[in-house]
Amino acid sequence: MDEQSAAYWKRNVKLVTTLLIIWFVVSYGFGILFVDVMNNIKIAGFELGFWFAQQGSIYVFVALIFVYVSKMNKLTVNSTFAKTTDVGENSGSGETDKWILLPLPISSSA
Repeated sequence: MDEQSAAYWKRNVKLVTTLLIIWFVVSYGFGILFVDVMNNIKIAGFELGFWFAQQGSIYVFVALIFVYVSKMNKLTVNSTFAKTTDVGENSGSGETDKWILLPLPISSSA
């Protein structure tokens, strides 16, 4: 695996790990471990610990899916891979799209 691909996958694994940790804390931590503490807080008449155990963790999970899609789209666009199509004389000949490697920088600040 070349250096640019390794950097892409390293950022992908870091993102997945971060999102899984958030999901674990919200679903297991808020819904089971800290439920007694969170039940002291009431929102619309419901104890917050009960709410997280019943539906809050599901909402967070769905939100994390959208965060993952957004971040991966941004990572893919900013990565070294860009798609091009053959629009020259071979256009319409049934050839498949070609992928080229572009030298785009990957910043470590994101």
